[in-house]
Amino acid sequence: QVQLVEAGGGLVQAGGSLRLSCAASGRTFTSFAVGWFRQAPGKERDFVASINWFGGVTTYADSVKGRFTISRDNARKMVYLQMDSLKPEDTAVFYCAVSSTAAQATADIDEYHYWGQGTQVTVSS
Repeated sequence: QVQLVEAGGGLVQAGGSLRLSCAASGRTFTSFAVGWFRQAPGKERDFVASINWFGGVTTYADSVKGRFTISRDNARKMVYLQMDSLKPEDTAVFYCAVSSTAAQATADIDEYHYWGQGTQVTVSS
């Protein structure tokens, strides 16, 4: 079992930066991939970024490549999403998720079985 708590969301102007964090508890966190997803009002939950179990491999949605960076600290059971050059279309609730089956980074939402409660990110134009 893994519990996840996100933090770091807020209101920022376009072009600004935010750093989201996700604190995990549970023994299996360090063995599996972690991902960030986001959901805008009235839309489906979409993949943003993923990192493999030891942090050496990452994958990103095309819409955030070059602007967002995912990282993890297994010793502290923390995952981060550094978001730079934010755009109004990045406005969404951001969720941290952990897989219980995949060790490699994956964009497949069905591979993620533990979810945080989400943190709101609002980017004003």
